Amino acid sequence: MKKYNSLAEIQALIAQQKLSLADLLEYYFQQIEEFKHLNAFNEVFFLSAKKQAEVVQAKINNQTAGKLAGMVIGIKDNICYKDHLVTASSRMLENFTAPYSATVVERLLAEDAIIIGRLNCDEFAMGGSNETSYFGPVRNAADQERVSGGSSGGSAVAVQADMCLAALGTDTGGSVRQPAAFCGCIGLKPTYGRISRYGVIAYASSFDQVGPITASVTDAALLLEVLAGTDAYDSTVSPEPVPAYSQLLDQPGKQKIAVLKETLDSKALDPEMKAAILQAIEKLKADGHEIAYVSFDLLDYLVPAYYVLTAAEASSNLSRYDGVHYGYRNTAAKNLNSLYKLSRAEGFGPEVKRRVLLGTFILSAGYYDAYYQKAQKVRRLIKDKVETLLTDHDAILLPVTPTPAFKIGENIKDPLVMYMEDIFTVLANLTGTPAIALPLGNNNEGLPLSVQLIGRHFAEDALLNLSNSFLK
Repeated sequence: MKKYNSLAEIQALIAQQKLSLADLLEYYFQQIEEFKHLNAFNEVFFLSAKKQAEVVQAKINNQTAGKLAGMVIGIKDNICYKDHLVTASSRMLENFTAPYSATVVERLLAEDAIIIGRLNCDEFAMGGSNETSYFGPVRNAADQERVSGGSSGGSAVAVQADMCLAALGTDTGGSVRQPAAFCGCIGLKPTYGRISRYGVIAYASSFDQVGPITASVTDAALLLEVLAGTDAYDSTVSPEPVPAYSQLLDQPGKQKIAVLKETLDSKALDPEMKAAILQAIEKLKADGHEIAYVSFDLLDYLVPAYYVLTAAEASSNLSRYDGVHYGYRNTAAKNLNSLYKLSRAEGFGPEVKRRVLLGTFILSAGYYDAYYQKAQKVRRLIKDKVETLLTDHDAILLPVTPTPAFKIGENIKDPLVMYMEDIFTVLANLTGTPAIALPLGNNNEGLPLSVQLIGRHFAEDALLNLSNSFLK
């Protein structure tokens, strides 16, 4: 069976009775078995996926199926699916069964998608390489000695290696876009508040956003169309109406695109990555889009502001994992204080501990004003700067990552090197703007290259339209 790059291809074959959902699901099960050494899946939902396929096939036969009928999709292991395990790839939640489904899961199922399994990720979504997972690193299908990117590394590799058609990830500082870039996929981070976070295990609540990883812009648009919109369970979701994104991908018109000069002039940017991005800029020019090189003098403040704020929020969000309510519990503790200490020390991995400790320090008396409050002010400056740029331009262009996928073990021992991998992605999270990672082919070693586009708040239709025309 050939690799399918879009739901439209699959639905056409099903309509012609050349393909059944049972056959399609069996194909993906075989792919998962063949590529199990990549460690993309923490669990495959064999039984529930087969049951769902039977239900959806009957709906297809009766012509009552939803928009996503025929889509086999994986979900990151920090998204709750009722009566299924969800662990955030952490010992802390080992063997924890979700008592309810996330809103995004409910919406997938309502439109007849088939959820095939939960995908490996950095522990509690904290990491940029998928090396902090309790279940081991996810390996890049382009080179098994290299990282998949993180934190949604399993989601990206599952799509890259054709283990499912699409996957959901979460993006707090680039965790959908960076792994998508490392794996040659399309990764979309919607506007903050576009998609409900209900049922998604929290890392940093003012940053977290669910987003799809796909092989086509059309599928990214369709998934956004299904997942977006108000939710009574999440007060941060915007009441902005949800356009029919999948029907707006071929709108005529040219856009004005701002290229951030400092990002292309950065010494950290790989030469082949830079060359590919410059070539992409020339293609956009040839397509009639207006390109303007602009200065962004706040680049050096992005990563420090991001890590101060997210660590602070993480320390608060993860305080609930205390060995009492649920999750990992040390059974040898002699008193309540040691129960807390031992359960958290044994349940969390090194990177999660590092960020919780950092966040606790940042929020402590005497340091709150010096760090947290100051970072919030910097965030406002960054947001104002981006909004000014997007007043005069339709989109901003910059790299996704400084380099292609690096080798497993190469950077993990130096947290500062790892954190600087986020230098080009955290901008969209600090400002809440939508952003997308688009593939640019491979370098001389066969490693995927990429480019990033950032759009105006709730203007995903324009961003997807530009992305679709660019990749044609």
